[in-house]
This record gives sequence, structure tokens and C-alpha cells, in this order.
Amino acid sequence: MSQITDAEIQERIVALKNGVKLTPEEIAEHTKEMVGYNYTVDDYYEVGREEVRKHARAVQDDHPVHWDEEAAKAMGHPGLIAAPTFVSVLGIIAQRRLFEDIVTGYDLWQIMQTDQRLVFHKPITVGDRLICDVSLDSFRQMAGTDVMVTKNVIWNQHDEPVMTTWTSLVARPAVEVDPEVVDELEHVMMNVDREPVLPKTVHGPFDRYHQPDPVVEPKAYSAISFDDLEVGQELPPLTKTLTRGNLVNYAGVAGDPNPIHFSDEVAKVIGMETVVAHGMQTMGLGASFITRFVGDPAAIFEYNVRFTSPVYVYPDTYANVDFTGKIKSLDPETRRGVIAIVAKQGDRKIFGRALAHVQFN
Repeated sequence: MSQITDAEIQERIVALKNGVKLTPEEIAEHTKEMVGYNYTVDDYYEVGREEVRKHARAVQDDHPVHWDEEAAKAMGHPGLIAAPTFVSVLGIIAQRRLFEDIVTGYDLWQIMQTDQRLVFHKPITVGDRLICDVSLDSFRQMAGTDVMVTKNVIWNQHDEPVMTTWTSLVARPAVEVDPEVVDELEHVMMNVDREPVLPKTVHGPFDRYHQPDPVVEPKAYSAISFDDLEVGQELPPLTKTLTRGNLVNYAGVAGDPNPIHFSDEVAKVIGMETVVAHGMQTMGLGASFITRFVGDPAAIFEYNVRFTSPVYVYPDTYANVDFTGKIKSLDPETRRGVIAIVAKQGDRKIFGRALAHVQFN
């Protein structure tokens, strides 16, 4: 548990905003001290009908529960529900605050996502007012990079847990950058002349910070029957196509301004061949693939992905991502199963490990 106080954090923030530069070693030491520190995003996020649809389109998910209220109700939902990776929209907001005010000293464009674990307590539904508790779960250094895991516990306005997420990130502390690169960044990074002042609608801290993580209680909703499944059974393969238009659209929907997804020059600075798809975008495509087989996305109660290689989208062509999968295990007592999926761009694996835990009927 972090022993650093809010007053010390504010002192550091003021110092940094006044131009104080930290060395990579000082940045790492500060980040290490922040492990266990909890805060809650000041404003709730209200889930809108069209935001659910925009996100579903961005991850190419045409399941009716994201588009048609009557179809969603027929499947046991109160209305439209969000696709499994919709949380990325809220995650960007929480992450921005984390790296601007709490874990300071890292440039957004030098942060890469390596693992994502999503645990679902209930579907995200239109009208939900989502409240996000954030903490730095762990920190270590490896091969010249800083490796950290952030945790978000998301609640609705009824104090019901909605999701718990863990995101693994590798980052390089901000260092002196070639002036030409700085100039390039200034020309591609999103520009806002004045940041709006948002209201404070959520008033933490909360006692729940120190409580165990919420319990998962899976429901099958309208998933397919367990009795029709067997271990080793393969899912129908599916290919998803990504263009640069898909990348730009997803960046806008998710509110992710990282230029490695739309600027070749910036992507090459950090060692990429060209621009790359968002990790959560490819994870969303994978969720759509799983949902087609399962029948109801709300039956997925955990979804984990390790990102091993990016999806490159070159300027003169498009990227095909091929998804295959099979049932890894089944438990007849709980009528639950685990689906393992593989995502490839050509011969290159995009996911090193990707598992979906499902409650079947």
C-alpha cells in the first residue's frame, strides 16, 4: 500500500508543471512509491445509446444487443448493452489522469499496452453512470523499460460492480528527444487550446479501496447450450479487415490521441515499421469473433489477451486479421468453459495468449 500523501503528490505535480525535470531514475522511484495508491475519477461517465453503437461499429461487431433495443430485451437485457471492450473508452479517461497527475514523467506516445484482463460483473448498459476507481497495481523494471500494471474497478450509479480490469504497460521515461521529432509530434498530436473544467460529481476516497475485489457471478443470458459443446471443438474462422480509416475512426471513438496509430513518422521513432492498430481495437475484433459463436456477449465473464505483435496497417494496402479458436476446457458442474483464440496477421501472431471464460446455458 502506498504511503505517499495527497499533499506530496500535489507538490510533485506543481513542480513538474513549473518545469522541474526528473531523471529516469527519479521517475522510476516515484512510480514505485505510487504502487497501491488509489483514487476515483472525479466525474462519472454516462453511457449513451449512440456511443454504444459507435463503439460496436469501431470493433466491427454487428451483434443485435448493441444495435436493437427489442432484440436486446428478447435476450434478457434491459436495453442495449455495450460490446465487451467498450470499457476502453472509459479507460482512456482514467489513464490520462493517471499519467498526467499520478504517475508522471512518461510520454503518451512511448507507452505500449502488453496485456489486458477484463473481468465482467454485469453488462454495461445504456444509461449507466460509470464510476472508476484507479490504482497502480505493480511496478518493475526490465530490459531498460518500466513495466507497470494498472487496475480499474468500475461501478454504476447503484453501487453495483460492473467490471474489474488490469492493464499491463511498458513505458520509457521521458528523455531528451531530437528537436525534429518534437516538431513532428507538435504537428500530429491533438491540439486543444483550452482544456474545459469538468464538474466534480464523484466524491472519494472510498472505504471500498481496501476491500477485496468484487465477486464474479456469471450468468448465461442467451448463450448457446453447454450440452452442444465438446473440448477441442473449433470455432468457425473469421477474418477482419483494418484500413487506416478504421484506425482513425477507432481513435476518435475511444478518445485515444496516441499518434503511433496515425503517424508513420512517430511510429518509426519508437521502432515500428508503420502505424499500428490499437491493442483494444484488435481485442474488440476478437470479442466479436467469440460472440458470434457464444451467442450473447454478456455470457463472457472474463477475457484476457497478451499482445505479442502489433497489427501493421501500411499506407498502400489494408491489414487482414485472421481469427481462429477452439474450446480449451469445459466444466459440467458449472456449465462454464474456456475458449482459446488465435489472431494472426499473415504468419505473425498478434495475440500470445487469448482466453475467454464463458457461462453457457
